[in-house]
Amino acid sequence: MPTTAASEKSTRSVALIGNPNTGKSSLFNALCGLNARVGNYPGVTVEQKVGRLTGSKLSIDVVDLPGTYSLAARSADEAVAVNVLSGELAHQAAPEVAIVILDASNIERNFYLFSQVYELGLPVIAVLNMWDRVEAEGLTVDAEVIAKRLGVPVVCTSANKRKGIDELRRTIEQTLQSPPSKPSSAQLARAQFPEAFHQEAQKLSEWLHANGRKTSLYQVDRLLIDSDGHFQKSLCQSGLHEINTQIEQARERLRVAGCKVPMFETKARYGWIRQLIDGAVTRKETRSASSSDRIDQWLTHRWVGMLAFALIMFMVFQSIWWVAKWPMDGIQWIQGLASGGIEAFLPPGALRSLLVDGVIAGVGGVVLFVPQIAILFFFIAVLEDCGYMARAAFVMDKLMTSVGLSGKSFLPLMSSFACAVPGIMATRTIESRKDRMVTLLIAPLMSCSARIPVYVLMVSAFVPAIKYAGGWISLQGIVLMGMQSIGAIVAIPVAWLLKRFLFPGEPATFLMELHSYKWPSMVVIYQRVWERVVSFVARAGSLIFCTTILVWAACYFPGDHKLLDESVATLEQLQKTQAIAPVSLEQTQIEENQIREEQIEETLGEVNRLRSELIETSFMGMAGHRIEPIVRPLGWDWKIGVAVIASFPAREVIIATLGTIYSLGTGEDEKSQSLQDQMQQAQRPDGRPVFSLATAMSIMVFFALCAQCSATLMTIRRETNSWRWPIFSFVYMTTLAYIGAWLTYQFFESWS
Repeated sequence: MPTTAASEKSTRSVALIGNPNTGKSSLFNALCGLNARVGNYPGVTVEQKVGRLTGSKLSIDVVDLPGTYSLAARSADEAVAVNVLSGELAHQAAPEVAIVILDASNIERNFYLFSQVYELGLPVIAVLNMWDRVEAEGLTVDAEVIAKRLGVPVVCTSANKRKGIDELRRTIEQTLQSPPSKPSSAQLARAQFPEAFHQEAQKLSEWLHANGRKTSLYQVDRLLIDSDGHFQKSLCQSGLHEINTQIEQARERLRVAGCKVPMFETKARYGWIRQLIDGAVTRKETRSASSSDRIDQWLTHRWVGMLAFALIMFMVFQSIWWVAKWPMDGIQWIQGLASGGIEAFLPPGALRSLLVDGVIAGVGGVVLFVPQIAILFFFIAVLEDCGYMARAAFVMDKLMTSVGLSGKSFLPLMSSFACAVPGIMATRTIESRKDRMVTLLIAPLMSCSARIPVYVLMVSAFVPAIKYAGGWISLQGIVLMGMQSIGAIVAIPVAWLLKRFLFPGEPATFLMELHSYKWPSMVVIYQRVWERVVSFVARAGSLIFCTTILVWAACYFPGDHKLLDESVATLEQLQKTQAIAPVSLEQTQIEENQIREEQIEETLGEVNRLRSELIETSFMGMAGHRIEPIVRPLGWDWKIGVAVIASFPAREVIIATLGTIYSLGTGEDEKSQSLQDQMQQAQRPDGRPVFSLATAMSIMVFFALCAQCSATLMTIRRETNSWRWPIFSFVYMTTLAYIGAWLTYQFFESWS
């Protein structure tokens, strides 16, 4: 047999494509194991996953394309799939074989995508996956008849049970070595398109060739069928703006000829599919309701379904809140050990401060999010793989439609109440780019757990402890609940404005297939969780770390830390001496211990005073003084301004910063009585108190609405592949927070 150029390649390439929820991820894992390269396609946020086929003598790369229902190429996922299959991506050749994954229990609808891939001219393998469900669904499928009619290999698999995988490997190798002949035009669904359409396609193809554009027959079809589709946009971007006029004129002629675009395509393709499976696929005439049908009677019920969804989400987010607490506490404990080891090894100075307050704090600030991300995506993967996520989106769709979104936006928004970082990452499940972007941009408005310490500190110190209903209801609890809710309330008009002005257009068609329930694959779940965690640490984590280092530098320089370092060294020596002092009842020893305790207390006060002075003279302190005229209308002074700026890496840092500024050290928390006392006693130069109920409410509203979290902004940068949207988020949320804080301060100040 003659050696082809393709066969001489050291590494061959095949692509997996299929509808969502056809078991494509399970099949990819079965073929390639868990070792896959994950990245982004150039210029878009769509993930690229490539694995090496295991158990094969050939070196074969398997490209896992995004799940899609069609190659009409309207969304980013569909555009990527078409570009990869047609070889239009720069630095990436087209795959040699397209492997189309079909749900064997829903074969008629799945063959719609196959009919489009079939027309691209690539060698194709049809995989009837989930074969174990065929009998359960009351179906009989003759794969040999379908293979004969198509002229392509057809393989039956059950990927989650690893059945049929070896046969598929052999078929891939055989197809690469001996590709089947291309189907004739009569074998394609396109043959059933109206004659008027074929004539217009020929005219448009000739016009494109005359204008120096080489396009395939499939691309010409898409130009005529897809309104403002991917190929049309690509040609316009390349400078061929006349294509719009040519397409409009062709469509007008088709309309006059009675050819309704794009409806005729659906009719033709399903007509072709019915001919293909006629006699090869039969279904029992009578079939009792399946277990999935019986479960859906409750889980998709108008009221019961909503209640079930609320309970499931409650358990999910309680798990994120409570289960993640233990590993997060463990991470903070390890962080404390590392800091203690550095402090014991290095003398006080810039290097020690950089390592403890910069490097270790930066690494800890990244790793601290990992438990929440892992737990959230574990539950998302379980709910998706078992089939419930589609039901949840269906149940919540009506509610979310009221603000211009779909049911798929609900879970990411709910996730953001635990932490906006995994919530933003969870928007990947939303196919519509417009809905995904709006959801992503309002997710940080949900009041995450990092804001709670700020609320608790301000409520405890400045909101009166008034009780109602015999002590069952407290004013402090009402205020705390209000602060937790304000972001979600404000998100409603913000979402409406974003949909109207930044992402206009008709709401995306909400297409959600309710597959039968199945046991989730732990291998798939593990891989999805692992990919998300690695993605966060490798990309967003590096940006968070850099931001932490920059904030540390702004708080440390340019002050002279010599006196502080000497005082810290003296304090640590006194503490060591006190720790090893013998326990004795002798009067002399008791007096020495008391003297050392007094010295420790005096030195600690000196250390805290020097730290407070140094932060005031640092770049951060200078910035606080510079912005004081801006924040004064909010009832703030420069110290509050510094604390707000310093909390950029993480909102809860404001408490430690306030502790440092008020000479109490960095170990204060939201329950610290000494910090509350200092804040209550703080006075302005004219003798007026710095803090009041109005000031506290202003601070809380600002933190409820602002984008004061570098991790969130860096995750937006990672998910959108652009600096434009994190900058937009920071500007719009900070502006919103400032206006809200100003209105709040003015209201409570006049009320008091």
